[in-house]
Amino acid sequence: MTAKRSRQVRGSGAALAAILAGLAFSAPAYAQSASSLPLAPWPASVEQGSGKLTIGSGAAIGVPAGDADAAEAARLLVEHVKGANGLVLSVAPGAATAPIRFERDPAISGAEAYRLTVTPGGAVISASGKSGLVYGAMTLMQLLTADAKAAAGKGVSVPVLTIQDSPRFGWRGVMIDPARHFQPMESIYAIVDRMVEVKLNTLHFHLTDDQGWRFEVKRYPELTRIGGWRTGPDTGHGPGPKTGGFYTQEQLKALVAYAAARGITVVPEIDLPGHAQALVASYPELGMLGDRPAVGNSWGIFPWLFNPNEGGMTFVRNVLDELMEVFPSQFIHLGGDEAVKDQWERSPEVQSQMRKLGIKSENAMQSWMIDQFGEYLAKHGRRLIGWDEILEGGLPASASVMSWRGEQGAVDAVNAGHDVVLSPAPNLYLDNLESTLPDEAPGRISIQTMEAVYRYDPMPKGIDASKAQHVMGLQGNAWSEYIVTPWQLQHKLFPRLGAIAEVAWSPPVASKDYPGFLARLTPQIRRWKQGGFQVSDSAFGVAFTPTQTRGAALDAKSIGVTMAMQAPYGTIHYTLDGKAPGAKSPAYAKALSVKPGTVVTAASFAPDGTALSAPRRFDTAREALLTSTSSTLTACPRGSQGLRVPLNADATDNAPAYNVNIFDTCQADDHAPLAHAKSITVSVARLPRNYGLAHDEAALVRHYAVTTHGELVISAGCRAADKSADPKQKQHDPMPGSTVLASFPLPDPKTAPQQFTFTANLPDRPELSDETDVCFQFTAALSDPVYAVEKVVYGEKAQ
Repeated sequence: MTAKRSRQVRGSGAALAAILAGLAFSAPAYAQSASSLPLAPWPASVEQGSGKLTIGSGAAIGVPAGDADAAEAARLLVEHVKGANGLVLSVAPGAATAPIRFERDPAISGAEAYRLTVTPGGAVISASGKSGLVYGAMTLMQLLTADAKAAAGKGVSVPVLTIQDSPRFGWRGVMIDPARHFQPMESIYAIVDRMVEVKLNTLHFHLTDDQGWRFEVKRYPELTRIGGWRTGPDTGHGPGPKTGGFYTQEQLKALVAYAAARGITVVPEIDLPGHAQALVASYPELGMLGDRPAVGNSWGIFPWLFNPNEGGMTFVRNVLDELMEVFPSQFIHLGGDEAVKDQWERSPEVQSQMRKLGIKSENAMQSWMIDQFGEYLAKHGRRLIGWDEILEGGLPASASVMSWRGEQGAVDAVNAGHDVVLSPAPNLYLDNLESTLPDEAPGRISIQTMEAVYRYDPMPKGIDASKAQHVMGLQGNAWSEYIVTPWQLQHKLFPRLGAIAEVAWSPPVASKDYPGFLARLTPQIRRWKQGGFQVSDSAFGVAFTPTQTRGAALDAKSIGVTMAMQAPYGTIHYTLDGKAPGAKSPAYAKALSVKPGTVVTAASFAPDGTALSAPRRFDTAREALLTSTSSTLTACPRGSQGLRVPLNADATDNAPAYNVNIFDTCQADDHAPLAHAKSITVSVARLPRNYGLAHDEAALVRHYAVTTHGELVISAGCRAADKSADPKQKQHDPMPGSTVLASFPLPDPKTAPQQFTFTANLPDRPELSDETDVCFQFTAALSDPVYAVEKVVYGEKAQ
C-alpha cells in the first residue's frame, strides 16, 4: 500500500522512584503515580501503598495445579525477567505460599483484564482469562526489571500497590508486510516477543501483493513456486538477482501457536482484487485479458486484477479454506485497496457479468465480490475485514473496515454500524521517517515522530458517540518497500510501537504527559535492546544547526552551533575533541562558539546518566562547510521530496540513502556558498525507476533532453526564476530564466557505473551571493532510471 537506555534503579521502592529523577513536569490525572512506576503502557488504575516486596534470585512462582494458562504466563514471566536483568525465578505448580502467585478470579470481567496486588508478603496476579494472566505477568515483569541488573544477593524491590487494569481497545496491533521484502520467520518470532511486553495483541500479516505470494497453498503450488520470487529492478545494467521466499503452512501454524501463548492473534491478509500481480503471474487464467506479467519488482499501484468469474471465486474460496485451517483468527483480511478498475472496464467478460448481476459500476462489482467472500467466511464462523476502499461501492453488511486513507472511512463505516480499526496514513504508518537526521534509514518522507504517534487520538471527530463501540482499536503499519532487513523492520517499529501500545491500552486523558511517558518507556527501550533489537534513537538524536550562513561561517574566526533533539526528556552532553561524550561531559545549555575546524560530538543522556542516543557529529572544517549532501538538499520549486531510497531496491545496507522526488528528479541547495566557490563537484547516483503510478502517471514531469541520455543541468537562482517564468517556458526549459552554472550529458546507463561524479569550473558571476539557491535538474527520459545527487562539493579553487 502506497499512500522505536536504560535507567538503572537499585534497591528500595524509594529508589525505584528515581526513575524520573531530574524531570519537571505536570502529570495528568491518570498518571499521578507515573513518578514512581516504570510502566508502559500505563494501567487503568493504580493505588500505591507503603512498604515494599523484595524478590530474590531463586524465588518461586506459584500457579494453580492443572492450570496450563497460568503455568504458561508464569513461564513467560521467568523468561522475560531473566532476559531483562538476570533475575532467576522458577515455576512451582500448586505452591500457595510462593512470593509470586497466579490465581483465577472469575469476578474480573474481560479476557484481557487483570489485577496485580503487591504486599510485603508477596505479589498476586489475578485474572479470569488467559490473556489477563499474561498481561499481569508483563506488568510485574516491568516492575521487577526497572533496573538493568538484579542486585546480587539482595534481589529486586517492588513497591506495595494494587493495579486494576484492562485495555481501552480490543485491537492493538502492528502490520508487517513480508510481501515486498521477505522477512525470515525468526524475525517475526522476535517481534512477537517484544509485542507482548507492551500488551499489543494483534499481528496483521500482509501475505500477498504484486511483489510476492508468501502463503503456501497446497492446492495451488504455483503461487509460491512462481509468485514467491521476483527479480530485482533494473538500474541500467539489467535486472537484479532473484529474491523472495514463502512460509509453509507448518511454519505459520507454529507461529500462530507461539503468538497465541502470548495473547497475540495473527490476522492474515490475502489482497484482492488488486495488488494481484504475483497471483496472475502464477496462474494467468485467474487474471484479466489473457496477460501474464512477471512477479512485480516495483512499488505502487499496478493494473493486474483478479478475475471475479466463477473460476476465480472458487479459487479464492479454496484459498480461504486453507487459510482458515492455518489461522484461527476471527478476522480474515481481504485487502480491497488500490484496485484500479481499468482491466475490469476493458473486459467483455466482467462487463457481461456485471450486466447479469445488475451491477452498475466496477466499484459496486468489488463490493459484490467482497460480500460474497464475507458470506463465505461467515458460514465458517469468521469475519471479513478490508481496507477502506471496500466502502466505495457500498459496504457489504458483513464487512469491517480498516481505515488507512485518513479517518473518513472509519467515520463513515462506524456511523453506518460497521466495526473499524484506525490505521491512517501518515499518522500510524511506521515506514515513515521519524526525523530529518541524516542517518535515517530509507522510508517515506512524511515525518512521524514518536510524539506524533503518542498524541494520536483513535476516536475521530464525526463518530456518533452512541456508536463509538464500533471502534475496535488501532494499529501501526510497516509497509516494506524500503524495509529490506530485520534490522530495518525493528528500527521502524521500535520504540514507536510503545507509543501505539499506550494509546491503544491506556485510558484517554485530556492532556497527555509526553515527558512522563518517555521516562516510563526508557526501561522498556533498554529491555528491547537487551533482547538484541535495533531500536531507533531518532527521538533522542542530536541535530545541529549553525547560527551563521555558510558564507559567514567560512569567513568567521568562530562558528556558532546550536543543538536540539525531538524529545523533551534527557540532557545533551558534548565534546569538542572528537571523542564520544559521556554523562559527565559538558551539558549543552546555549549555542556554542567554536574555532573553525572543531568537531562537535553530542549525544543525549537520561537523568541517571544512561545514554539515550548514539553520538552524532558536526564538523566545522572548511571542506565540511563547503559540502552539501542528499539529506541537506531540498525539493526544487515544482516538486517535493517524498521518498528516501537506497542505492538498489533490495540493498541490505542502510546507507547510502537518497531523498528524491520521483515525479521530477530535481534537488535544490537553498544556501549554496557561491561567492566562495570557483568550482563544483557533484556526486550522482543512478537509482531504479521502480514505481507503479497508475493514474498518477500524468503528474510525471517530462523534460526535453538535448543529449542522448539527458543531462544534469545546474542552475542558480532557480526559485525566483521559476516564479516569473510563463507556463510555456516551463514545458521545455528545465530551469527557465535561471543562471546556468554547468551542464553535463548523462552517460549511457547500460555501460556507466551506478555512482559517478561531474566536475566543472563555475562561471564568474559576481552577482551570485553565498545565499543563492542552486538547483540540480536531471532531464533523463522517463523510461530510464532515476537520478539523484549524493553530494555536492564547492571548491574554492578552479580545477
